[in-house]
Amino acid sequence: MQRSAWIPRTARGSVSTMDITTADSSGPVLTPAVFHILLVLAAGDAHGYAIMSEVERMTGGRTQLGPGTLYRSLFRLLQAGWIVEVPGAAEPDERRRVYRLTAAGLAGTRREALRLEALVQAAGRRGLLARRTASRRAAGRGARA
Repeated sequence: MQRSAWIPRTARGSVSTMDITTADSSGPVLTPAVFHILLVLAAGDAHGYAIMSEVERMTGGRTQLGPGTLYRSLFRLLQAGWIVEVPGAAEPDERRRVYRLTAAGLAGTRREALRLEALVQAAGRRGLLARRTASRRAAGRGARA
């Protein structure tokens, strides 16, 4: 039987994950905060405030990472080797830390994106996205007129 409890797993040195067992055991299921951070870093190096701002921008304000969540997640990602600090990249403000996705981080981000894509496809097959699809079809018909 699969576990589906949404309990964050925060073992020391691990990437922040959710306690969900999946048939595909190729990697952990990431928390939304960690996945958003990784999405930002997939586009390029960024410091903490830039990550928070970009998450808010790319989600249209629906997701706002607080500093505690952000820096706890960054620490875990550093410990897991999914991101690294970029030395000297924060000049002229040496207080800033700039982060970069590693190959392991990119692979984990891709795995999670594929897992989420499969979930969205399953939701579509079950008609859960029908309203969205119907509104697109209606918009398309209106555009032709």
